[in-house]
Amino acid sequence: MTNAARFFVDRHLDEGRGDKTAFIEADGRQRTLTYQELHDHCARFAGALYRHGVRREERIAMIVRDQIEFPVVFWGAMKAGAIPVPLNTLLSADVYETILSDSRASILVVSEEMWDVVEPATRDNRYLRAILVIGDAPEMTESYRDFIDGAEPVETVEAHEDELAFWLYSSGSTGQPKGVRHVHGSLKATCDTFGDQVLGIREDDRVYSVAKLFFAYGLGNGMSFPMSAGATTILFGGRPTPDAVYGIMADFKPTILCAVPTLFAAMVQAAPAAPAHALRLCTSAGEALPREVGEGWQRLTGTEIVDGVGSTEMLHIFLSNRPGDCVYGTSGTAVPGYEVRLVDEHDEDVADGDVGELLVRGPSSAEGYWNRRSKSQETFEGAWTRTGDKYEFHNGRYVYCGRTDDMFKVSGIWVSPFEVESALIDHPAVLEAAVVARADEAGLDKPAAYVVLKDGAEAPEAEALKDFVKDKIGMWKYPRWVEYVDDLPKTATGKIQRFKLRG
Repeated sequence: MTNAARFFVDRHLDEGRGDKTAFIEADGRQRTLTYQELHDHCARFAGALYRHGVRREERIAMIVRDQIEFPVVFWGAMKAGAIPVPLNTLLSADVYETILSDSRASILVVSEEMWDVVEPATRDNRYLRAILVIGDAPEMTESYRDFIDGAEPVETVEAHEDELAFWLYSSGSTGQPKGVRHVHGSLKATCDTFGDQVLGIREDDRVYSVAKLFFAYGLGNGMSFPMSAGATTILFGGRPTPDAVYGIMADFKPTILCAVPTLFAAMVQAAPAAPAHALRLCTSAGEALPREVGEGWQRLTGTEIVDGVGSTEMLHIFLSNRPGDCVYGTSGTAVPGYEVRLVDEHDEDVADGDVGELLVRGPSSAEGYWNRRSKSQETFEGAWTRTGDKYEFHNGRYVYCGRTDDMFKVSGIWVSPFEVESALIDHPAVLEAAVVARADEAGLDKPAAYVVLKDGAEAPEAEALKDFVKDKIGMWKYPRWVEYVDDLPKTATGKIQRFKLRG
């Protein structure tokens, strides 16, 4: 019987780590929270839930910025046997309304800064019994501080490692978010695999994750991994611009930086001559990391980016490069503890060098989707989970080709949007690119490119850019159309939403 809160919160007091700083805020009031204070606040929040009549497995929705209260609510709910449901803090009111209704959350905890967006989503909700606002509480809500004031701290409830612990809603890169249900044992499983055997997380590490805590990648980076080792997390609730991240690197000295390709690309472009930092390692996920970006960052900072692949369904990274063995432009190999395979449309294993859909099995897979039985059956097939990603196995490493629904054929040959995008990004004027299929006059699919230029760069002639791609990757893969845009549609985690470009 193992409640995850025992391992991640309570254990640190038994091991004499109570005075160690667990969390530091890099913005706002720049508060700190020790492991002792985290334990005490979580126990009190759990007691406040009991006092309010919250029962086991009731959902506690969280629209909370990366701030001290996030880990308190998340682990405090788990200590009480309730189910925390962290939500993306960048959604619109109508999406919040859908998710709050879908999850049937009985308690909503929301940061004061989010209230104007969230309030319309709560008006007709029939499940919420209390809305707790961190900060000044508007009418019809309750102050988070008042909610926990005077509550008796409680012990962590017993829970089985296979019992539901928390939900995450998928980032919606291909449409409406889905509620992904995870069990208690999944959190420690990601720490025993990627956290320990790839990152080598240590007690003296200071971790800053650009990806927010509501995201599976951010949850592991900013909570599970550092808390598994008794390390320290730097929280930043604001927008992670290159200037803001360089400031955090200089002022708070993280040893591990966890980010996404979009930010690494922007930081390489906006870099000072010699950025101040104390980094020993960086990680990237969310989208495949272009080779040029990884090499540019390593030249700039002297630190590697360990690029990997994970998903909300698997909770964190299961396919990754390794420190000291990073080959940019590839996703590396399976993380110890996970198995992967590539299959064709008949679920037969493909030959080396052929493109196939990536399937994975390992100890952190989700229990399924909430209220999506048919989708659960499509995605979770026994011990195997379908990722929806197309890969090829080449020279002992897995190479990303694109999402299953992003791939298309030109002249009977599969085209990987990511391969075309990587070729475009190699052009000195190009910052970002997205490639989708578009029908030509004959109704046949051909690549169409949407290109974001680097600051101050002049747009190359479309034909010159096409020729550049031809020289890089082949005659048939070049984009037949090139459109210059100011930015690309993305999820909050940096994934390009190609379905919006196809539309």
